[in-house]
Amino acid sequence: MNNKKIIRQAFEKWSAGEGNFFDLLTDNVIWTITGNSPVSKTYFSRQQFLDEVIQPLNKKFSKKIVPKLRGLYADGDMVIALWDGTATATDGRPYVNTYSWYMKMKKWKIIEVIAFFDTIEFTGLWERVKN
Repeated sequence: MNNKKIIRQAFEKWSAGEGNFFDLLTDNVIWTITGNSPVSKTYFSRQQFLDEVIQPLNKKFSKKIVPKLRGLYADGDMVIALWDGTATATDGRPYVNTYSWYMKMKKWKIIEVIAFFDTIEFTGLWERVKN
């Protein structure tokens, strides 16, 4: 199986509400969130990223993010996903964002990510909805 197919299948499962995309991360993944959001920095483990970003973010939603893949591109060990995420915040307001994840793969797992998204939209949600 190739890296692009692994990522495509993970997005398909996520869209269908099955599995956990973040199971593809190695324990010592390096995940960098660009920009100037409250969570923009580099995380040095899967657990740190889940604890500081994903779990607090999921608590802000009454309906979790559903991804819609726009494009998937691969070159060697790099897979780039361009996708839209939609969700409903616990305050009833919609959350809509576009993401681009640059994922470096090794042995069919993600070892490094650089994530780009609308940090203004993200920050609005993060600051507006308290856990």
